[in-house]
Amino acid sequence: MLRVIVDSGSSIKQDEKEKYGVDIMPLKILLGDKEYYDGVDLPMDFFYDKLINEGLFPKTSLPGLGFVEKRVMKYVEQGDDVLILPISSGISGTYNTLKMLFEDEKKVRVIDTKVAVGGIRILVEEVNKFRDESLDSIELKLKHLIPKIRIIAIPETLEYLHRGGRLSRTAYLAGSLAQVKPLIGFDQTGHVKAVGKGIGLKRAMQMLVKHLEEDGCDTNYSIVPSYTYSDKNLKELIRMTDTKYHAAMTGFDNLDPAIACHWGPNAFGYIFVVK
Repeated sequence: MLRVIVDSGSSIKQDEKEKYGVDIMPLKILLGDKEYYDGVDLPMDFFYDKLINEGLFPKTSLPGLGFVEKRVMKYVEQGDDVLILPISSGISGTYNTLKMLFEDEKKVRVIDTKVAVGGIRILVEEVNKFRDESLDSIELKLKHLIPKIRIIAIPETLEYLHRGGRLSRTAYLAGSLAQVKPLIGFDQTGHVKAVGKGIGLKRAMQMLVKHLEEDGCDTNYSIVPSYTYSDKNLKELIRMTDTKYHAAMTGFDNLDPAIACHWGPNAFGYIFVVK
């Protein structure tokens, strides 16, 4: 039997575990002087109250490795194969840590997804098509798909990405000019980068829609519309998007705190696959 494990940076919610057939490793979040487990004991309303109204800047850290090791080895001892899909090594140390932890376990495969949030949802959906195949076969399919995944979002401010160390000072300064609305994505190494900018919010939305169309979105895969805190701008983005893409959209993903704390409130965008 194949067991699939993701971390909470996938934004797959605890109540979606059965739907996706995964175990979820909660990332840790330090908010003020208290540590929480992402998606487990940190309610969204409480998180945003601390973030917006109290100005607390959260710090994130790796999942509890003892818990992860115990769960994985339990599956291995049962004779199961284990596939672990953490968020990109470009924004988290989870991949490198787990890769070293399980490097001698032939029945455990840790893959650098080079993406996060809805990108990992898309990878899990792909895995679920081939659960009866070998780890080698599944890994090849994922490594073919990963470079085709695009994450493009418009944050309300770059302050959170910069303070969290996910965006360079140069990109931060260039995207913080008055009226400039940057488009932020991931490069092929899994690091966060600026992929464009528009003068004003509407122009930035038009550019994001243009990316969807001109990059060649493959509607055989899910399009994951995502947001933090408020979905107002996301709804407007969808309204501006050709209806031929709507059927591929898989609901609205309100990103979990471990990712939302770096994007800040009122960010929004699409995760999709190109042909």
